[in-house]
Amino acid sequence: MSVVPVAVEFFPMNEHDLPAVAALEASLQPFPWSQGNFADSLVAGHSVWVLRQGGELIGFSVVMRVIDEAHLLNLGVGAAHQGRGHGARLLRHAMECARLGGAGKLFLEVRPSNERAVALYRHFGFRQIGLRKAYYPAAIGREDALVFDKELA
Repeated sequence: MSVVPVAVEFFPMNEHDLPAVAALEASLQPFPWSQGNFADSLVAGHSVWVLRQGGELIGFSVVMRVIDEAHLLNLGVGAAHQGRGHGARLLRHAMECARLGGAGKLFLEVRPSNERAVALYRHFGFRQIGLRKAYYPAAIGREDALVFDKELA
């Protein structure tokens, strides 16, 4: 008996996805984006995508494009689906959408404590170009953000 793999598919995020995306985000982050933050990204026309496997939401990405640059605002993969290459799929997709939208460079911020994300970005050739002091809220005080960029040409 063989197991048939379930397809992993990208879909543009829409208003019907917002509760599930916000719930997924809340399960991943101690200081998550709200449903309103995701709704604002839709209204603003950002490149917002969900990743589904067999209809189940397993991840999302949000990219803001500004003229010839783009900024990865948020990317998440459900805990039960991490370690299976879905973060890499989302990042590749976000980079390709940004490039096709005319961006030559993609920027992002990441918590230094998010070692898996830092490793993923470095694996894809992102380079650290700065540090934003006390950028993120933290359990005690604030946490810095590493600023990365990558050429998309």
